[in-house]
Amino acid sequence: MRRPIFSTAFAALAALVWSFTPFALHGRILTSGKTGMTAHQFTFEGIDGQPIALAGYKGKPVLVVNTASQCGFTPQYEDLQALHQKYGGQGLVVLGVPSNDFGAQEPGSNTQIQAFCETRFGVEFPMTEKQVVIGGDAHPLFRWIAAEAGEAAAPRWNFHKFLIDGDGRLVGTWPSRVRPVSAEITGEIEKLLPR
Repeated sequence: MRRPIFSTAFAALAALVWSFTPFALHGRILTSGKTGMTAHQFTFEGIDGQPIALAGYKGKPVLVVNTASQCGFTPQYEDLQALHQKYGGQGLVVLGVPSNDFGAQEPGSNTQIQAFCETRFGVEFPMTEKQVVIGGDAHPLFRWIAAEAGEAAAPRWNFHKFLIDGDGRLVGTWPSRVRPVSAEITGEIEKLLPR
């Protein structure tokens, strides 16, 4: 069935307007607690088949990023690895969450994704198995993020970043265009590192 021209034009206009909103270009520092839950209540299956319980990261900041291997932002894996190398020894956990939700840009299997990340970008930080990150079928962590910070905080594309503090609270979110090594993000990470 053909989509009416008006609805197609409206969708294109909405996407254009969104891409120029301040939130699309910059992050938000949040005060969370709306749900009464924390990120420490959630678990992922790791890309290697081992569980990743976020409760295991109590006391450490966690930067959660939904990733994809065939995206224009895929080179941000280098930045994520740089953050892991610079701050991992001080307590930061970088957690990559591969997703095929945007542009079908993560079509590979978990084994293929892991091999790509390790050989192409030298990724050493933890990665989950491929996940849905938007909508009703999203992994519970991403549904919690939307409940905590509103739907505007949900990922809009690959390489959206979410910062969780050592108590499991969502404290910051940045869109794809903000590089992981930007002062905007590293400044917030440094505030959260254990002293």
